[in-house]
Amino acid sequence: MNSNSQSANSADTYSQRLADIVGTAIALLTLTLPVFVIAHYSSTNVQNNQQPLIQNLQESKD
Repeated sequence: MNSNSQSANSADTYSQRLADIVGTAIALLTLTLPVFVIAHYSSTNVQNNQQPLIQNLQESKD
């Protein structure tokens, strides 16, 4: 009876370890995949045409 309980115990340990590995993989994908997708689809040729706000305020006072 002891040998049977030991094999059940090792199966529980294996499934727990597998669950930890799968959970870690899912967590890493959840954290890193959006960053890579945003970096891949973001445009590198974006021009910054915004003028400083201070300059616009000074021009409107004149």
